[in-house]
Amino acid sequence: MNHLPDTGRRKVLKQMCAAAVPFAVPQLIALSEPRALDSDSRMERARIEDGFRPLFDGHSLAGWKPQPREIKDPSLGLWAVQNGMIVGAQAKPKVGSYLTTEETFADFELEIESWTDFPTDTGVLVRSNRQGNLGFQVCIDYRPHGALNGYYGNGIGGFHACNYCFTARRNESGEVIGLVPEKPSEPLDTTHLVALDDAPSAATFLRSWRLKGWNRYRIRSVGAVPHLTTWINGLKVAELDTAKMVSPGWDPNKLDALVGRAGHIALEVHSNGAKDWLGNDRWEPGAMCRWRNIYIKTL
Repeated sequence: MNHLPDTGRRKVLKQMCAAAVPFAVPQLIALSEPRALDSDSRMERARIEDGFRPLFDGHSLAGWKPQPREIKDPSLGLWAVQNGMIVGAQAKPKVGSYLTTEETFADFELEIESWTDFPTDTGVLVRSNRQGNLGFQVCIDYRPHGALNGYYGNGIGGFHACNYCFTARRNESGEVIGLVPEKPSEPLDTTHLVALDDAPSAATFLRSWRLKGWNRYRIRSVGAVPHLTTWINGLKVAELDTAKMVSPGWDPNKLDALVGRAGHIALEVHSNGAKDWLGNDRWEPGAMCRWRNIYIKTL
């Protein structure tokens, strides 16, 4: 994945840290990063005509709130707006956070563009609680052994619904030049692999995935126990009817008590503490995730 050189990323993070104060969100000055395009205004008009409305104004984090990933080791992370994008990073080394909407949503379609460094472990949580740590995660595990088109039951049963994962193919200089599919692997006692109801082959997925650019996600969640569907760059990449899903620890009858009929939407910066089997392959020091063109339509 294209991202800033290490010196550039250190500069960005230094400015984020200098601007940050406890329980506040820093604002970045313009830097040499992937930029929002002039065509975004045309996209907004088109989305509004289709019944969508923006969740991100391109200038501020109005309507969003940073949340600690873990109460026992709280950090609000580094969340900022830069060049028309939301940028997320770790504030404390190896400690993650969430950025959640203040609004809640029941049945909806969400559109969002993502550009994240490799390796990072991020994603979009839907039907989430206020903190962001419970809900259905649309995985963007852009890391070794990572799922890019699956779902994870974050705190709601620990199911990991994906048909394949990916690791990176690098050239001699270490640059990521491709992705190699592999069988799903997540060696956690609380994680249970579940097959998706529908997904393309790994080869078809890779033809749609943009290795060096923005990837546009369309996420649909419908039903009290949701039927989830995800498209990336126009290709349907995952579908899962959680009402029919069978997995140890998953009880659809408990869902309403855990997250309610309507939930928040959350963006994730993952932790990678001392006991994490992936270590820095979960979240590289100085790595960032980026988001733009976020729209929602209630159904």
